Parts: sequence; structure tokens; C-alpha cells
Amino acid sequence: MSTKLMAELKGTSVEMDIFFNGTLGETDNELYSIMNKELTRQQDHLEMIASENYTSGSVLQAMGSVLTNKYAEGYPGKRYYGGCEVVDQVENLARDRAKELFKVGEFIPHVNLQSHSGAQANQAVFLAFLKPGDKILAASLDQGGHLTHGSPVNLSGKWFEAHGYSVDRETERFDMNAIREQAKKVQPQMLIAGYSAYPREIDFAAFRSIADEVGAILLVDMAHISGLVASGVHPSPFPHAHVVTSTTHKTLRGPRSGMIMSQPEFAKKIDSAVFPGLQGGPLMHVIAGKATMFKEALDPSFVTYTQEVVANARALGSALAGLGYRLVSGGTDNHLVVVDLRSKDVSGKDAEMALDIAAINANRNTIPYDPTSPFVTSGMRLGSAACTTRGMGQAEMQWIAEKIDQSILARKDEDKLKAISREVKQFCSEFPVYKKVFR
Repeated sequence: MSTKLMAELKGTSVEMDIFFNGTLGETDNELYSIMNKELTRQQDHLEMIASENYTSGSVLQAMGSVLTNKYAEGYPGKRYYGGCEVVDQVENLARDRAKELFKVGEFIPHVNLQSHSGAQANQAVFLAFLKPGDKILAASLDQGGHLTHGSPVNLSGKWFEAHGYSVDRETERFDMNAIREQAKKVQPQMLIAGYSAYPREIDFAAFRSIADEVGAILLVDMAHISGLVASGVHPSPFPHAHVVTSTTHKTLRGPRSGMIMSQPEFAKKIDSAVFPGLQGGPLMHVIAGKATMFKEALDPSFVTYTQEVVANARALGSALAGLGYRLVSGGTDNHLVVVDLRSKDVSGKDAEMALDIAAINANRNTIPYDPTSPFVTSGMRLGSAACTTRGMGQAEMQWIAEKIDQSILARKDEDKLKAISREVKQFCSEFPVYKKVFR
């Protein structure tokens, strides 16, 4: 072999070794540096956005595994690619754990874990049960509903005749008698329960009664409360719902993805809607992340965690009420509070911007019958799940409420906001997120 060829092959070997075994810091320092900035942000900021949480290191490891290399269109035992015998084991393990986690008495739901997000899970359910032009009845977006439940800017509002129900003006809770009367008038093919900004317990049995009365499929979107449902802190939608969708992050603390559970008789209809109806190959590394997330949620410590999530949300709400803020519906039964900011003469948009400078991440949110636009809003949504994951408790919620109030009052004084951010960062350092990620 010539010296030149040997040199060329040696160079290729070194390059391939770096390709397969090099760390991100070695192969792409620019991206590595940006990701470290995000790690620092997550460490230094208070995460109060109700739809966010932190996954475990095990979930991160599964998500960054060699499973990302495998195409696996189809379902275990019925794939359209060869070499799927190992990923079949991964998906079966994840499904079995999900069934165990969400089992209610003798009822065991059918589980599909291939949806890439909660939004796609909802789309798959629409594809399985509805035709374009069919009627759906769900909470309006400004009443705590979700974009994918019939908003006119979303596919669900463009393809279907969407009708919205509302909370009672006085109690700011859903009046099941009023929803029943509206359902009888609308005669929807699908009734949806499940919300992105509703702080109260959901009466799934009453929703099923209404669905049966009008001949509708009952879809429960439990994306926000799925962790609370899994631990028994919130009542389960089963066996009342025909089909249930969820994200797998939020209160479940898994990877950002979706899932669908249904009455067993709808298994084929749901599976066919997901694949081949809506998407191609599943993300096997994400399904692996779900598998380990389900194992974590089956541990008794997860019940304690979700109990603390609710206790912390109530403590946060109580502290804010003591500082002069009005809570929508007067409080919370779950992981979030919706705060009416009008008593402080500030919009949700301005409050969100001030809190960002103060290293407190929250999001503007409409309140029921909000007089302002959804881009400005009169309210703010705050969640306790992420802070609880970090080990914060009720005493810390009081401190956080005070910093939120101070930031809103100082919203026009950037120096004060930066001073608050230094306090927040020092506070956050006592509750580290990850110790061995990227660095």
C-alpha cells in the first residue's frame, strides 16, 4: 500500500472517530456555547410557565441515544422496515408502563405513543372520528381552552364547525347545566373537555353524560393535568372519556411529545389515524424518553411530587391574593393560577416583559371575558410544576410571589428589575437544575 494512500486512510479514520465519538464541544463549539447559555438561563431563572417543567437526566439520555437513528414506520410486530426487533421492545415497554400508570380499577386504556406533540395527537383524534364540516364543542380560547380545540386560526377551526362554551361570569367555573343546554342546541359530533388555563377540577362524569345525551364522542385533552391524573391527585378521565390526549411534558416531566389513550374498541381507529393517516415514522428516541418517564411516574415519590405541585400552586395563589391580586375563580385545584392584573393597572404583556428582565419567566394570559386583545391580555398564568421539581416548597412560593409583585410594581424601572434579577439568580442557585449536562 502506498504511503499516500495510507495517509489518506489514516486521516479518514481520525475524522470518522471524531464523527462517532467526539463530543458536541469538540465538533460544534458554536452550538455547544449557545446550548450552555440555555442551560444557564434555566438554572438562573424562575420557571413559572405552567406548561413547562424539567425532565430527568435519564430522559435526556434516552432522547440523545442511538435510537434516533432508527426508522420504524408502523407498530411493534407490524413494521414497514427491517431491523426493528429492538425498537419494538422499547415501544412495547413504554406502552405497558403507560397502561399501568393510567389504569383505573379494571379499566386499561389502549395507548398510542407515536404522536409527536399534543397538537398532533388532537389532530389524529379528529381524523379518526370526524369529517370536515362536523361540529365540535369545546371551551373557547379566552375561557381557558386550547388553540387546537376549534380556534379559527387553527386547523380545528378551519376544517370543523367549532362552537365554544364559557365559564359562568360570577363563579368563573364551568356550569355543567349550561354546557348541557348548549350541547343539546349545537348537537356536536365531538365534545371536548380539557384546558390550558382552567385552575379547577374537571367533572369528567358530567361531560360523558352530556356526550351520551347528544350522541357525541367525548375527547378529554388532559395535557396540563396528566401528571396529576397519573398520581390520583386529580380525578381520572377514564372510564368516562372515549379518547384522551395528552402531552408528555408539563406535569408528567417527560420529553416534549404527545400521546393518545382510548377505550379499547377504538384502538384500530386511533392507530390508523396516527399512522399512516397523519404522520410517518415515530421518533423512537422520544418514545424511549417516554418509557423512562413513565417508570419515574410509577414510583411512589411521584405522588408526593404532584401533591406538592398542587400545594405550591395554592400557596402561590394565596400569597398573590394577599398582595392585592385577584385570582380567577378564587383559587386553584391544580398546578396553575390565573391572575387578574387589573387591580395593579398593568396588562399581561407589560407584566410578562417586566418579569423577564427580573429573571422570572411567566406568560400573559386572557382572563374570562377579557376586555383586551389576546396579544395584550388582562391576566397572567403562573404554574408551580417546574419550581416544585427543583425542590421549592410553600415558603419559597411566598418569596416568589413577593418578587413577582415587586417586579410588576417596578416595571418602568429597569435598574430595579435588574436588581431583582440578581436576587432571583442567587435564590435559584440554591435549587440547581442539572449538574452534568453539556459541561
